Amino acid sequence: MKIALAQQNYHIGNFEYNRNKIIEGILWAKQKGADLVVFPELCICGYPPRDFLEFNDFINSCCSSIDEIKQFADTIGVIIGAPSRNKQKEGKELFNAAYLLYDKEIKAEIHKTLLPNYDIFDENRYFEPANEWNVISFKGKKLAITICEDIWNMGDNPLYRITPMEKLMLQQPDVMINVSASPFNVGQHIVRNSIVKAHTVKYKIPMLYCNAVGAQTEIIFDGGSLVYDGNGNKVFEMKYFEEDYQLFDISQFSKPETTTINSDTTYFYSTKEIAIKGNRLDYLTNEKNILEIRKALVLGIRDYFSKMKFSTALLGASGGIDSAVTQVLAAEALGKENVSAILMPSEFSTNHSVADATQLSINLECRHEIISITNIFDAILKELKPIFKDLPFDVTEENAQARIRGTILMAMANKFGSILLNTSNKSELATGYGTLYGDMAGGISVLGDLYKTQIYALAKLINSEKEIIPHSIITKAPSAELRHNQKDSDSLPEYSILDTILYEYIELRKSPNEIIAQGFENKLVSKILNLVNHNEYKRNQFCPILRVSNKSFGTGRRIPIVGKYLM
Repeated sequence: MKIALAQQNYHIGNFEYNRNKIIEGILWAKQKGADLVVFPELCICGYPPRDFLEFNDFINSCCSSIDEIKQFADTIGVIIGAPSRNKQKEGKELFNAAYLLYDKEIKAEIHKTLLPNYDIFDENRYFEPANEWNVISFKGKKLAITICEDIWNMGDNPLYRITPMEKLMLQQPDVMINVSASPFNVGQHIVRNSIVKAHTVKYKIPMLYCNAVGAQTEIIFDGGSLVYDGNGNKVFEMKYFEEDYQLFDISQFSKPETTTINSDTTYFYSTKEIAIKGNRLDYLTNEKNILEIRKALVLGIRDYFSKMKFSTALLGASGGIDSAVTQVLAAEALGKENVSAILMPSEFSTNHSVADATQLSINLECRHEIISITNIFDAILKELKPIFKDLPFDVTEENAQARIRGTILMAMANKFGSILLNTSNKSELATGYGTLYGDMAGGISVLGDLYKTQIYALAKLINSEKEIIPHSIITKAPSAELRHNQKDSDSLPEYSILDTILYEYIELRKSPNEIIAQGFENKLVSKILNLVNHNEYKRNQFCPILRVSNKSFGTGRRIPIVGKYLM
């Protein structure tokens, strides 16, 4: 049997676009002589549809798309993903389903069993789990079809009580097929390979795993669809961060052997396991991981703009490393002609910061404007003088500068129909080192899931072939430049220390005592964790963050604003 995998980029709720893309994939597979073509999870509507699933019209549109697509499933089998209605009165109204189309009919409907309800996933909110498991006979082969999470219940500590493949193996399938929408985070491709390999080693039949690609707001799907034979050997790994189509003849795969192959192989079932095994900073700033992050962020920016029908971006250029890296990524994603940098110096801005930001725009051939905020700042202070009287200069005046800049940036975004790119990093967001309605303004956060040490590593990668980011931006001490001689280190510890502690707490969920036991000072750990929890109210008002870690701020991390824990 020849099976094609169509790794595609969908748009949530854009039924005509998704439908036409799927039909194109079917026509490609027919032309290649495929017996069956497989598409990703919920490809009909895009993943994750979230509360769109509560609209009856949305589900009707899914059904209409299936009716149109099945007309192209005449001489070829087609596996697609879409929500389906639960015909029973009991349980939730929908299933997360995969459909087998053939002879212009729906030949089978498979329901997802394991509904993830952690991190960014919230499927248990909408879907009813499967209550029966059957292999599907097609052209002389018995197909064990599963949906994404259904194959992830492996390892020493299974999350669910049911393992769908154990149920399906009772019917002696010939091949496993998994339709998936598995998001990117650093190291996730290692975990996916481990999961798929472990299945083929255990069950001695091949697996074809079809993953989605493309960004949906903050969630980035990286593709990397996989094919393994029945001995745990990787047959093929499809492209990352772009669409791909491949055809496989499963009759050409090596025959299963009677003994377990590579029984000493280490399997990873979560990226948390990978992270725990190594040095934290080495893992965060590893060149291979940083290269993946760069590709993910470029895809995330490009899809956010194209799917929102925006074409131009602007950002506040401070002469610092965060805005510099953001500008480079935006120019790469959108084209240099579609990115504008706005320099807004004050009396506290150094000449080299203005010069560095200007030089970066020249290097990138991006438009840039210089708008001084000095007169606006002085006018505000003058108006507040009768109220503030002779109170000393403090964070109030610092934040006023940031909010002036935020106002200017949003005015320009409104006037020219652009999206403002936020340039805050994860280290700042974690500790509250940012101003609400000021430098925390923006339509999308590009670097909000990267620690400062990762941003330095990303800048180094960007400059690896030639100097794009001026060297002085990378080497100078980071500063918000909201008062004379200000440095980040005045308020925060060195980033190598800060980021390690933050990573232990945020990504690995370590307790204060566990972090202190690694050699960090008690008072420092207490201060940092207090800052993280105290500033949840700021992050709760922040824009969407492109997700590249296994625990990003936003929908995947739900912390009470008024909680007392560690405060």
